[in-house]
Amino acid sequence: MKKIGIIDYGLGNLFSIKSACEKVGMDGQLIDDKKKIMNSDAIILPGVGSFNEAMKKIKIKNLDKIIKEFFFTEKPVIGICLGMQLFFEKSYENTTTEGLSLIEGDVKPFNLSKNLNIGWYPIIKKKDATIIDVVENLSYMYFVHSYYCNPTKKDVIMTETNFSNFNFCSAVKYKNLYGFQFHPEKSGENGLKIYYNLNKLIS
Repeated sequence: MKKIGIIDYGLGNLFSIKSACEKVGMDGQLIDDKKKIMNSDAIILPGVGSFNEAMKKIKIKNLDKIIKEFFFTEKPVIGICLGMQLFFEKSYENTTTEGLSLIEGDVKPFNLSKNLNIGWYPIIKKKDATIIDVVENLSYMYFVHSYYCNPTKKDVIMTETNFSNFNFCSAVKYKNLYGFQFHPEKSGENGLKIYYNLNKLIS
């Protein structure tokens, strides 16, 4: 059974992610220990809350360095919601805060007529990747966020989603990094396909 390290830094939807992993036959483990992280077959960086608070907690536990070290093993690193945003160089949420800088770009507020994107929206597939294999184009996924990722290099964008007549990046792939602005673990059968694909990716 593949070991999936779910990074526990104090912010995140940990137990629903663990449950999703177990539904597809993976061993989801809530961890913050370097040895256990490095021994994982893949890691998931979750996140609910503010970017600056998340980075503060990650640095207190020295997890920023450990996540980067794991990234260089070339094993899959998954970011969900805020976790995806943390992959980027910086965010302007509350104050300008440096992220993990694994992907070039920043995280911006929507600044639209509606600023909180919450609910079910379809994803527009921009490029193929194993992690979204068998997920049909325009599948509905569950979102809740008011900031979006703005990659410098647009070729990392896996999917886009339209919110208030604005297309934003809703999933990314860069090397062995995979980020989802939506919550696959809360997106029913469509979201569960991503966890099945993760299992296939590391088999």
